[in-house]
Amino acid sequence: MCSKSVSPSSAPTPMLRVAEIEGKGRSLVASAALRAGEIVLRDSPLLLYSAFHFFPTSEPPHLQYNNVYCSNCFRLIISQPPPSSCPACSDAFCSSGCRSVALSSSHSPWVCQALRRLRDASYSPLVAETLDRQVMARFLVAAYNLAALSPPDFRILLSLQGDPSAVSRDDAAFLHSLVSSLCPPTAPEFGLSVELTASLLAKDKLNGFGLMEPFHPDKDRSVRAYGIYPRASFFNHDCLPNACRFDYVDADANSRTNTDFIVRVLHDVPEGREICLSYFPVNLKYSERQHRLKEDYGFACDCDRCKVEANWDDDEGEQEGEMSGSDSAMSGGEEEEAMEEDGDQEMEADTGEFPHAYFFLRFMCSRDNCWGTLAPLPPSNASPSTLMECNVCGNVNSIEEPMDDGSGNQ
Repeated sequence: MCSKSVSPSSAPTPMLRVAEIEGKGRSLVASAALRAGEIVLRDSPLLLYSAFHFFPTSEPPHLQYNNVYCSNCFRLIISQPPPSSCPACSDAFCSSGCRSVALSSSHSPWVCQALRRLRDASYSPLVAETLDRQVMARFLVAAYNLAALSPPDFRILLSLQGDPSAVSRDDAAFLHSLVSSLCPPTAPEFGLSVELTASLLAKDKLNGFGLMEPFHPDKDRSVRAYGIYPRASFFNHDCLPNACRFDYVDADANSRTNTDFIVRVLHDVPEGREICLSYFPVNLKYSERQHRLKEDYGFACDCDRCKVEANWDDDEGEQEGEMSGSDSAMSGGEEEEAMEEDGDQEMEADTGEFPHAYFFLRFMCSRDNCWGTLAPLPPSNASPSTLMECNVCGNVNSIEEPMDDGSGNQ
């Protein structure tokens, strides 16, 4: 990603600092040597909004979806009907406590009214046939509500990267007209204009993170909610990342931090090394990765892995996840030795025809239909953890043991 519009002095965490990297702009680098599994960032969202689409139906809103999530904390609600709901718009809540919190903040009377009207608007072909517009409309409702509730947080949102010119003019004009008709309680200092709407949509496009539905081996995962995490937005992408994100949305019901964004490093990282995430599952082939990065983020990736795979055809790319240690240019032991020479476990582009085979063997979950990334649990005192946790399915296995393939066989 390109430069973020946040002061370099506002380092996201003592373990990370902001630095300028040629060709990337401001990036996050390790402030000190990091140990495998260390948590380098814990970030709370500026705002959250539901990813659910509005479909014309006679069913109440909380019965329109296969899974039901709390409209405040976005935990999965097991009991049906939901324990609590909004009396005006029927949005579901996991408890009366969550409803009380939401009604005084993210689910204010104006938001409630806006959601009702957006559901009515979903009968319009301009909205019903464009699911992306439904999600963007929900984001704008959350953003303008944030402007009224917390102008300082709204200014942080506006400071994030995002080029309004990259937003569809038709989308910006239509959504501005739609949201303006809802009479948002915008603070006077921000006003209400097509330009502001386009700017907000650009911030969401480049800085929004999805909170995913629970993993199921027989179903593709979809997004339950989106959030804007201001400090996490600094992370650049790499197709062989040295860190990955964990979320525990369905964690302990008494936790108020279940939507936090948590980043752990995969392996030891030396001071000064950039910390990168992958913006999507690492098993995607070169053409798919490049398309998604260009379409969603506006840049082409030139990481070491992409430099190698740019010369492959699609058939070679499809075999990435099937490579074994004996299939690669180096044996597993030789790869580990080469990776440890510079203090981390990343392969350089000139080490062989398949330099990232070790990454797949060590850091990719092999459970069916998962494709998650494995990271060690946080180290205890001076001892590194020997347990690896998948950031998608949540499986925890010993580093010495092969991952369960989902069939019960090791």
